[in-house]
Amino acid sequence: MSTFYQLEFEKKITELDQRIERAQHIADAPGAEIPALPGIAEQETDAAPAEDIGKLIKERTRTLKRIYKKLSPWNTVRVARHPNRPQTRDYIKHMCRDFCELAGDRRFGDDPAMVTGFGRIGGRKCLIVGHQKGKDTHEKLSCHFGCAHPEGYRKALAKMKLAEKFGLPIVTLVDTPGAYPGLGAEERGQAEAIAVNMLEMSRLKIPIVSIVIGEGGSGGALGIAVADRVAMLAYSWYSVISPEGCAAILWKQANEQTNTAAADSLKLTASDNLKLGIVDSVIDEPLGAAHRNHEEASANLEAWITAQLDELVEISPEDLVNQRYERFRKLGDYDICPETPPPTKTDSE
Repeated sequence: MSTFYQLEFEKKITELDQRIERAQHIADAPGAEIPALPGIAEQETDAAPAEDIGKLIKERTRTLKRIYKKLSPWNTVRVARHPNRPQTRDYIKHMCRDFCELAGDRRFGDDPAMVTGFGRIGGRKCLIVGHQKGKDTHEKLSCHFGCAHPEGYRKALAKMKLAEKFGLPIVTLVDTPGAYPGLGAEERGQAEAIAVNMLEMSRLKIPIVSIVIGEGGSGGALGIAVADRVAMLAYSWYSVISPEGCAAILWKQANEQTNTAAADSLKLTASDNLKLGIVDSVIDEPLGAAHRNHEEASANLEAWITAQLDELVEISPEDLVNQRYERFRKLGDYDICPETPPPTKTDSE
């Protein structure tokens, strides 16, 4: 796991964090050696007076609110990719009890990029399915940075069928830049596995809720996101393609300028997806995004899941399937304009 990671637009916040740490050090141990601040000369640091911690914290809070209130789509993508952002296993740790992980697809093997298992959320038994990107280098390589293989999607579907057998609801956590595009994955039927998941999830007779907790890229996300209720965390993204992929196609190069333009055009933020009717809810994140407070982010997520499941379990299985079908049929509505007849020629012509 990365020990230090700084987003470009958060430099002011990082500076305030360092000043708060220095002031706290002075307050806790008067006369002790003062830690140097990056970019400040040693003699300047030694001579600097102790700062008011309360004022620094208030300034930090104001700065965080100002920055995250007007976050651009491209910066939202950067926040969604923050290495300290909570992943599926983090949410399971904070909001699930009695979690029992299940592995393997009974065909090829187990895919660590897809986590499945039974547990309790808010006192209700359910199946949890989610992408896992990994924290340290070894886990990231093992999980293919969150890009699941066909066996991952087949594992997810096999466990969903098991949940249907026992009448338990399903909770899916989406966090992937896309399905793994390698040769082996294609040979084992990557597209077919995702398509079958979408088909089978559409007719499961149990409640399904899905939340985009980080990245929601293309078919890799849709493979576990056909649900009765779909939500996004406030600083996640959900789109048919990543900004870099879009930029590479449209402008033949992915750089800061083209990535920013692509992110603006894709309408990939949570607020954009809510306006377009792609998702049903946007779940608030802690001040400064989920990577700053895993516990609060998990509590917000748990509250939303519990509320949705409380409603969905009261709906009959047949109505659940019908409503799910209607929900996805409404996506991509369009108007048909009447065809204008061509002008007729007159006798004089």
